[in-house]
Amino acid sequence: MSTLLEKEIKVNRILTTSVQHARAIEDPARSKIIEILYHRALSADQISSELKKTGYKKALTTVRHHLDILKEAGLIEIAKIEESRGAITKFYSTSTKLLGYAAPDDFDSKYSKVIDNTSVKIEKILRSITPKTAKTKKAKGGNSADYSQYLVMEIMNRAMTNIMENSSKDHE
Repeated sequence: MSTLLEKEIKVNRILTTSVQHARAIEDPARSKIIEILYHRALSADQISSELKKTGYKKALTTVRHHLDILKEAGLIEIAKIEESRGAITKFYSTSTKLLGYAAPDDFDSKYSKVIDNTSVKIEKILRSITPKTAKTKKAKGGNSADYSQYLVMEIMNRAMTNIMENSSKDHE
């Protein structure tokens, strides 16, 4: 047997998510709903109208079904409930910002120095976080070292989100 292709695959990205979150956003319309709800609270009718503007023509019952899936996954929540003429209207919002872009082919070469410099700085931060997460119990059915890494990534993700959200508010 001869090898026709072999190459080393270098890990350059860690994606922190749960199966429940991944399943919830696998439908493009649900991903779009999260984008639409970023920094806005809208009713199912308003969400349906916004979806139509972006090319997703979904019946209101389908939109409500998508909202239930996203709500169950913890990606959206009810932000407000209004009563008008005996009817109840729920307004949904999200605490999740999806950044669904593809990096350009030259990303690694173009940003390698920035990545290296940032890696050194982040490594110092991680050294202070890792001992705290290493003490945590093993996740259900998982490896405790992987779970510790997950916790570190989740802490870093939320800290970066705080910084970026505050930074974007400063530039408004």
